[in-house]
Amino acid sequence: MKSFINTYESLSCAGDTKELMNAIYAQKSAIEIDTSYMHQTPVGLGKMKKSDFYKHLEDVVYNVLQKSNLKNYNSTLLIVGSSVGGMVESEKHYFQDKNYTNIDPSRHVISTISEHLEKKFHFLDTRSLSTACTSSANALLLAKRLISVGAYENILVVGADALCYTTVCGFHALSVLSSKPCTPFENTREGMNVAEAIAALLVQNEKVEDSIELVGVGASSDAYHMTNPDPEATGAISSMQKALDDAGINSQNIDYVNAHGTGTVANDRVEGLAVEKLFDGVYVSSTKAITGHTLGASAALEAIISCEVIKQGKVPPQTALIQQENEHLNIPIDVIEKNISYVMSNSFAFGGNNTSLILSKVFQ
Repeated sequence: MKSFINTYESLSCAGDTKELMNAIYAQKSAIEIDTSYMHQTPVGLGKMKKSDFYKHLEDVVYNVLQKSNLKNYNSTLLIVGSSVGGMVESEKHYFQDKNYTNIDPSRHVISTISEHLEKKFHFLDTRSLSTACTSSANALLLAKRLISVGAYENILVVGADALCYTTVCGFHALSVLSSKPCTPFENTREGMNVAEAIAALLVQNEKVEDSIELVGVGASSDAYHMTNPDPEATGAISSMQKALDDAGINSQNIDYVNAHGTGTVANDRVEGLAVEKLFDGVYVSSTKAITGHTLGASAALEAIISCEVIKQGKVPPQTALIQQENEHLNIPIDVIEKNISYVMSNSFAFGGNNTSLILSKVFQ
């Protein structure tokens, strides 16, 4: 049974999906430099325009479901991928009260988001995944596998992470934050931008007029280090090759790779090496230069970007690239218009947790 992405919507610091794609092709970063968030230390952050995260969450999911062919959602499985879950609620109470007294532990956990959406929309059942920055990639991987065996006909995948002080401080402690908008694959890159986003995709077993097929998924765990990837890129290569095998295609079929591309020294070097070893001149770029790193939401957001790349037939340029580190990579600095059949989207996380997705046109 095939898996088709039939409707989707997103919200990030770059706006909704249409605004996001316009920003990507115009090379207009939505990252803001904040000097108050980290006690006068300047950091680049990707903030959504309004502060009510759960209202945003409801609106994005409502828009996806309203565009669907579903009359109700009692036959739909909800799978949420998130890195921080309900942490934003806990932080709100802590900073208001200056203590932990009013924090509700049940509203802190990863399943907080799925429980909130289930109460609002009454899905058949829910699942929540948290595998750091591959969370929503693994949610999409699970959706494809469940549909392929006929377990479900309709699965709503949501990637959602709010901007949290705890998260930003954690990455600051690792010395991987950038004080400016991140510059993936740039030789002088400084680090990443923590950001927030919500992305929802309805995956179904039957296509509609404007479907994109989720044709391949692959995952690996190199377990090289708690935070750094294997410098030989074995895990990244493995997840990409497994996705190609699952799709039944080879690397020459891929027209564009949407890189994980966080802008950190370790990630970009290793991912660049993996792409260099597995591909021969494929276009590759990272859209995190526009959105920042939206953590557990990033894969779902970039799956939507990949769908739009296929539909619009335009390869995203690499924003702010002046001197690329890996000269063997084919990184466009301008928009490339071409017929795009297959896009690979990578997500790599702490602990050597790697997931690659392949999206394609629907072929008759």
